[in-house]
Amino acid sequence: MFLTYLSFSYLAADSAPVASSLCVRYSHRAVVITGGLLAFSGMALGFLGFNMVWMYATTGFLQGLGISFSWTPAISIVSHYFSKKRALANAIASAGECAFAFTFGPFFQWLISQYGWKGALLIIGGIQLNICVCGALMRPPASGCLLEASHCETETPPGNGASRIDKEVKTPITHKTFNWMLVRRPEFVVYAIFGILAAMSFFVPPLFLVPLSYSLGIDESWTASLLSILAVVDFAGRLLCGWYANLHVTKTVHLLTMTITLISTSLMLLPLANSYLSLAIFTGFYGFFFGTTVAIHITVLADVVGMPDFDSALGLFMLIRSAGGFVGPPLAGLIVDVAEDNRAGFYMAGATLVLSAGVLVTLDQLQQRKERGSQTNTKLKKSTLPSPPLHLLKLQNRRYREHGIVM
Repeated sequence: MFLTYLSFSYLAADSAPVASSLCVRYSHRAVVITGGLLAFSGMALGFLGFNMVWMYATTGFLQGLGISFSWTPAISIVSHYFSKKRALANAIASAGECAFAFTFGPFFQWLISQYGWKGALLIIGGIQLNICVCGALMRPPASGCLLEASHCETETPPGNGASRIDKEVKTPITHKTFNWMLVRRPEFVVYAIFGILAAMSFFVPPLFLVPLSYSLGIDESWTASLLSILAVVDFAGRLLCGWYANLHVTKTVHLLTMTITLISTSLMLLPLANSYLSLAIFTGFYGFFFGTTVAIHITVLADVVGMPDFDSALGLFMLIRSAGGFVGPPLAGLIVDVAEDNRAGFYMAGATLVLSAGVLVTLDQLQQRKERGSQTNTKLKKSTLPSPPLHLLKLQNRRYREHGIVM
């Protein structure tokens, strides 16, 4: 099962640039439908269950590829649909993951008890086939959603009935090639480093939460409820943070920095729990702030690179971030083995998140410096505008005198 999970995670992350590139070249709708067919094929072929290698190739490799092809365009197209309410839209769209985490475990166990593991795989594959229906409903983004603000600030020439702004809005701006040059942009590189550090931490708490509860002598039935608490408060955190970010009271990168800091604090305090109640409270804090982070980190990526390059940036970000997902859990396991204490994994995750918060502070400084540079260049351009020729000024003064206008 671990190898299957590893294959799934590898494909979900490392094939993200492929999915993004196909979205740029074709459409989000086509890629999502293809992903749904691949995911269904993986589960349906896994139904045959010839041997373990076959299962890894089908339910691991093929289904992982399908989920990656479905997830990446689905997240990307939400950001294209919304601009002012992008954070809230991303929060609502990602909330389905919490419902999946809350219901899938019991539902899959029930399917196995009723239809066997082969029948359960086939039914899950049929459910995943509905991804194609969702993809078919994804209409191509309107051209206005793909415009940057700079494209909409064009002045209207005098005497021209149709403004150039209207022409810009009616003309879709599309990039038919995947932009690999994003790795040369300092802001994107810094944000990708944040993604690596955050991914190193996010996978650790669910892995060591159950062993920690067992070490405290908590019953197995109560331990299972901790994961349910995690999913419920995660759902609430995503919606509340999306709603708050939509108010535009706080800059999104500042809000993300605060949520990361609060997650690290909750992880540092979680090992202090000595009973089920205290462990459930700290788990709830972690789940809530984790949800707030998930709700806005894609919105921050859109702010960093801009919407014209967002599809390419999302694929590259997922690819680079996957490195943290691979390194984090083994590193935490090594630290736990050396310390012979499950609490050490939580301290490692909290410390890594503190570093990631510092990276976000660096990103904010880079953005502010870039904004100040843009404002300075704008002022210089305005101050160096050519003045009207002298003979035009004399002609204008003569006309004013003819009409009796005193200057």
